[in-house]
Amino acid sequence: MEDDLLQIRSLGVNFYVLRDAKGLYLIDCGFIGGRQLLQRGLKERGWERERIVGIIASHGHLDHILNVGRIAEETGAWIAAPRLDASHYDGCPSYRDASKITGLLEAIGRPLLGFRKFTPTRLLDDVDVLDIWQGLTVIHLPGHTAGHCGFYCERRKLLFCADLFASYGRFSHLPPGIFNSNGAEIPKSVAKALELDLIGVLPNHCDRSTPEVHLKRLLAINRKTQGQQASSSRLHAGN
Repeated sequence: MEDDLLQIRSLGVNFYVLRDAKGLYLIDCGFIGGRQLLQRGLKERGWERERIVGIIASHGHLDHILNVGRIAEETGAWIAAPRLDASHYDGCPSYRDASKITGLLEAIGRPLLGFRKFTPTRLLDDVDVLDIWQGLTVIHLPGHTAGHCGFYCERRKLLFCADLFASYGRFSHLPPGIFNSNGAEIPKSVAKALELDLIGVLPNHCDRSTPEVHLKRLLAINRKTQGQQASSSRLHAGN
């Protein structure tokens, strides 16, 4: 991580802290124990006295937004979140097909884990720009959820790609079907992300590898997916 970028590793999912002259910004807020891990991480970095100015949600799944409402209440931070996932912030998302399993798990988890509903200060759409950390552009990458977004820093050629894929060495993969609103859109979102001028990506589900290594894994997944789609097209054409 760079001097003004901190990765907080929490149970099953990571999140990020950005720092600029105005203060700190969170990209997602982690899952179980996320608030405590955030405080520990800030203290280790020497940022514990810095103000958390804003919280940016990448999408509405509970493992990313569980702590958003509480941290916003405690710090007075503004919240920016994807418009198309608004029902998640109210605690009443709609799931269909295989993702109903995720809906059931979240319905159990919200009261059990103390989820607090929240109303975003700003609803985000594709190509919106957040004037923080040398500029972040919202990149709509649907498929995991309807509103799922990444955040691109053009000056650094880095993309916070949220749950576009999971990056764990040879076990790197696209998100499983039970977690996706429309899995057919995900390969298109991967291709869209890779059209950006990138030197690295920062997923939320990943090991401790560098952004450059995560990007190489995403490129490999894209090549494999494109090859499978091409084979499927040839098969259908031959029938």
